[in-house]
Amino acid sequence: MRYPEGIVEGRVPLWDDHSRRAGFACRIALDPDGRISGLAYGYTGRPGQWWYSEVSRGLGPHAAAWMSDFFELTELHVRPDRQGAGLGQALLTDLLSDRRERTVLLSTPEGTNRAWRLYRRMDFVDVLRDYRFTGDPRPFGVLGRPLPLPPAQPA
Repeated sequence: MRYPEGIVEGRVPLWDDHSRRAGFACRIALDPDGRISGLAYGYTGRPGQWWYSEVSRGLGPHAAAWMSDFFELTELHVRPDRQGAGLGQALLTDLLSDRRERTVLLSTPEGTNRAWRLYRRMDFVDVLRDYRFTGDPRPFGVLGRPLPLPPAQPA
């Protein structure tokens, strides 16, 4: 994700904490050699969580419409040499296929790229644009969509 210098080291304990949150789910794709090609994870968003507080601040009185019952897609990454073959969409579809929450929300750095095209293809809409999270100078888009996802189409 091209995190600013020093961010990754601070996120490692967060990733560990996230794995213990209610509703946590993770999907991992391996290449033929058993190396990770991609991963997606998230959990049920709740008051008191940092991301929940940050996005609520941005949405103000409109927060409840999106955040009353949501799955926070926290990470979705595909190795650069594996991008462009549908792996991100497969991971995301599998991760979200049996969620019970009403909506899914995510944040991603602003800019036209494969991630944005994937989210648009999967009917994510703008919730917040050019949003600044505390401690990160980059602008982000917060995107969301209703759940459940429609059934996967055969290839």
